[in-house]
Amino acid sequence: QVQIVESGGGLVQPGGSLRLSCTVVGDIFTVAAWGWYRQVPGNQRDMVATTIGLSDIVYADSVKGRFTMTRDNAKTVSLQMNGLKPEDTAVYYCHADRIATMSGPVHDKWGRGTQVTVSS
Repeated sequence: QVQIVESGGGLVQPGGSLRLSCTVVGDIFTVAAWGWYRQVPGNQRDMVATTIGLSDIVYADSVKGRFTMTRDNAKTVSLQMNGLKPEDTAVYYCHADRIATMSGPVHDKWGRGTQVTVSS
């Protein structure tokens, strides 16, 4: 059983920083593709950052220069969020795809999300 677990959300003042973490729980080898998405109630889920290949990362225009996604190890990625704005308030979801396991590849796994609230 493979699960995705996010952590690190919370309440922060405008201009502040948060670091989100996403871990794959289970007996896996590697994850080919990672992504961070966010969703405000009533709106669609939007891409924040996603990996392209082994080393490239693409960011949404709204977060470029403020957010940084990193692969910490084979099972964990992080999203460092600096210069947070009220419009960054959302539930942040981690996505993992093409997860290599002993039982074969696992596709399209989502975490349950972590709330980020930016408010004074």
